[in-house]
Amino acid sequence: MPLYETFTGRHRDDYATLEDLQKNYKLTIPDDFNFAFDCLDAIAAQTPDALALLWLSNEGEEKRFTFEDIRRLSVKAANYFLSLGIGKGDMVMLTMSRDWRYWPVLMALHRMGAVAVPATYLLTAKDFVYRCNAASIKMLLTTPRFGVMKAIEEARPECPTLQIVMDFDEFDKGWEAAPETPVARNSVKSDMMLMAFSSGTTGYPKMVWHDYTYPLGHIMTGCFWHRCEEDGLHFTISDTGWLKSLWGKMYSQWLAGSAVFTYDFDKFSAPDILEKIAKYKVTTFCAPPTMYRFLIKEELKKYDLSSLKHCATAGEALNPEVFKVWLEGTGLKIFEGFGQTETTLCCWTGFPWMQPRLGSMGLPAPSYRIIVADENGEETGPGVTGEICIRTDEAGGGKPYGMFSGYFRDDEMTKSVWHDDLYHTGDTAYKDEMGFLWYVGRTDDVIKSSGYRIGPFEVESVLMEHPAVTECAVTGVPDPERGFAVKATVILSKGYQGSPELTKELQNHVKKLTAPYKYPRVIEYVDALPKTISGKIRRVEIRENDGAKG
Repeated sequence: MPLYETFTGRHRDDYATLEDLQKNYKLTIPDDFNFAFDCLDAIAAQTPDALALLWLSNEGEEKRFTFEDIRRLSVKAANYFLSLGIGKGDMVMLTMSRDWRYWPVLMALHRMGAVAVPATYLLTAKDFVYRCNAASIKMLLTTPRFGVMKAIEEARPECPTLQIVMDFDEFDKGWEAAPETPVARNSVKSDMMLMAFSSGTTGYPKMVWHDYTYPLGHIMTGCFWHRCEEDGLHFTISDTGWLKSLWGKMYSQWLAGSAVFTYDFDKFSAPDILEKIAKYKVTTFCAPPTMYRFLIKEELKKYDLSSLKHCATAGEALNPEVFKVWLEGTGLKIFEGFGQTETTLCCWTGFPWMQPRLGSMGLPAPSYRIIVADENGEETGPGVTGEICIRTDEAGGGKPYGMFSGYFRDDEMTKSVWHDDLYHTGDTAYKDEMGFLWYVGRTDDVIKSSGYRIGPFEVESVLMEHPAVTECAVTGVPDPERGFAVKATVILSKGYQGSPELTKELQNHVKKLTAPYKYPRVIEYVDALPKTISGKIRRVEIRENDGAKG
């Protein structure tokens, strides 16, 4: 049986209805729970030769690791970390791209009680200085690719807590020589296990910390939403520097009995990704909407995608046009999920009784009690836009497993978003009469124009249906009559050029497909949109640039 049943008491197919799932889904977690001991080691003992990880390098090199391989390598890595002076509670930053070492190394840090701090290889020297000092990083392990070591060495003189810096070439020597002596368990489930930096769409990244229950909070992610299956092969496209990789590249996939496929590519290429799905017979797949937008530009029926059984997306709202074209090309629906660095999957479409409703985020995931709240924290009625909030009062079960424990070293910031037993996500939505959530935008992104509240996502979705538009961002620009006017910043598809005629055509297109007051009165054509290093559009930067122009 898949290991997740140990903690839930039931197989996912044993739930008779959605109501049964929502009412009776629960987790039982021992006080000293540690994923490395209680999950990885347990799977390795039950099925030592089962495939855990299929890794493919940018150059085409393949490596296959069984659960016993990962267990053994993680024990050796833990002993090597200990020999370097790394111990319980020490902060270890991992800047490893999609390298295969990430899996046993992360398990090693869990095993010995050190705190793993994932970070993307795209960071600059300035980024490293901020992160190392903010989190008191003691050791940094990095890939030798992408010139990362150069940025780290430039930053190092300004990072007094950073004692050890290694790339794989140096780390591998000590790792290989390390003993396989068992490492003693020294953590409890409330200890800090993981610390991640948020995307930083509106300011400096926040330090989000999670305890040892975080992996089991993801059972809903991989076992239910991704629909990973025993002996399957799951592919989530994500750099290991982001927690999205832990949504789709490790914890719950293994708990479901599925192997993980990871492709350590240098540059995203839609044809390349489709070829890999076909060649390696990927069974379940998850990618952000940005990547689906590029995948649907290809002739999907050219590729043998018959192995795929289930597709999912998260990271930002999914445009209905992307859903439609993917369904036409593959025969598969895309099931959305919503969550943050601070949470696990907390809103979803993904169980057999639930079908995607185009443009909807779905229903609250079991264990998350979500409301749409007004400015006073009171729940709004159907159709009324408010902020997505999560109830955490003890009477209702307290903090959901997998939800963050706070912002590291910033109690004030923690209290500003989490007070009165309500965590404020900063995202806005409305509920319909059936309880489905419909995304509107980040709190700061909502445009107030002539008394109307306009969410950027709806306008962006309509624009994306026009063949001239490859990508776009909708923001508000100051307007003397309306307060703010709707502006669209657009990347055009091949073969199109910006012109007054095209602008008029796009404006009329929006007027026809949504309320006329939402149409973009200003359209700017650009070659690229400002994004965070995680790939999310920085609408705040567009607004700031427009403000600077006067």
